Amino acid sequence: MPAVNITLQPPPAPVDASVDHAIQAIVAGASIAETCSTDLAVGPWDFDTRPGYGPGSSMGDVIPTGSPRQGELPREYRDASEDELDGRIRAAKATLGERVVVLGHFYQREEVVRHADYVGDSFQLANAALEHPDAEAIVFCGVHFMAETADLLSRPEQAVILPNLAAGCSMADMADIDQVEECWEQLADVYGDMDATDANGKVPVIPVTYMNSSAAIKGFVGRHGGIVCTSSNARTVLEWAFARGRRVLFFPDQHLGRNTAKAMGVPLEQMPMWNPRRPLGGASVSTLEDARVILWHGFCSVHRRFTVDQIEKARAEHPGVRVIVHPECPMEVVDAADEAGSTDYIRKAIEGATEPTTFAIGTEVNLVQRLAAQHPQHKIFCLDPVVCPCSTMYRIHPGYLAWVLEGLVAGEVRNRIAVPTDVAAPARVALERMLAAKPPAGRVEKAS
Repeated sequence: MPAVNITLQPPPAPVDASVDHAIQAIVAGASIAETCSTDLAVGPWDFDTRPGYGPGSSMGDVIPTGSPRQGELPREYRDASEDELDGRIRAAKATLGERVVVLGHFYQREEVVRHADYVGDSFQLANAALEHPDAEAIVFCGVHFMAETADLLSRPEQAVILPNLAAGCSMADMADIDQVEECWEQLADVYGDMDATDANGKVPVIPVTYMNSSAAIKGFVGRHGGIVCTSSNARTVLEWAFARGRRVLFFPDQHLGRNTAKAMGVPLEQMPMWNPRRPLGGASVSTLEDARVILWHGFCSVHRRFTVDQIEKARAEHPGVRVIVHPECPMEVVDAADEAGSTDYIRKAIEGATEPTTFAIGTEVNLVQRLAAQHPQHKIFCLDPVVCPCSTMYRIHPGYLAWVLEGLVAGEVRNRIAVPTDVAAPARVALERMLAAKPPAGRVEKAS
């Protein structure tokens, strides 16, 4: 019998979940991949005193005057190695025990997420905080509006901490309270009394704000009969709003509003854009009168990076690829993808795949990289080949986490986020309306 030569292929190298390691390798010339900014390789403290969102996807966005800035991080944290910070964080958490709960958003860097007691999206994490009413402190590794939401839902005596005050959100900043109040006044000039109901019991407009907005915006919505939504329950919330108003004012993300309303059958011509820098938002009176959904001129710079060309390239290079994108992506990208859903939907879709599958994912790269590492049976990659994390999520570094935790060990609360009472009360109303709005029995909620 002739000899048979069998060549055994080595197993694929495990995927490193750390985006920071990938960026360091690119800057060092050890990787041929690309990054949108080599500044991502340095510590975020280099940018804390400068105006702007920092390097990454939002670095070209204009930051509002007066946005929070972070004070100088002590040198011992800036100079510490990854391993040293890891050890200090673990030691501080062990000392604090149940006095503290650490929340980590899906988009946080791996070096931070590994220390989180809970990992999820903004609303999942705010709810997770409620499961620890006896914790003295909630350390929210995310961005500013998320810490505000946790403060709204937690007990008054609990301290909500944001490790880096410069971790804002460019999309949330695209709808500030003064602009929204001015918009409401201009709409009242068009529609008349905004509290008056028609023969069907509906008011002219119901305001709906995405969770990715400031507490002040949530408070505005609560005062005017509106509601908050997430990327996973946007359809249910719009149905709730349409049952109460002839139109919806949706902010700050135009893409989530457009994609959700379009899937519900609202024609594009009945979804005018409101640009806060133009009279009547740049629309005509007749256009506003015919509108069903008025979309705010806001967007997520992470999800705006994804394109139809990227999807076509993924399909050409990986036959049979399953393309899933976030509904914050532009409409053309959502239409070209196989599926669109929230970060949690994306995670569950990958976890639920029973056969080895190639996934091209259109969302923040830290989540994509982590999913690739967690599911080696699949090939998982980010649609955008350029490594470009969320600028503001990336401002949370293990150095800041160690600093706030060791502060708690020493009896000092650092970087506490507290929403004023006059804002908090109506903001909670808007959140409670969202919690009470449920999809019809049997329907699995999925943003699309």
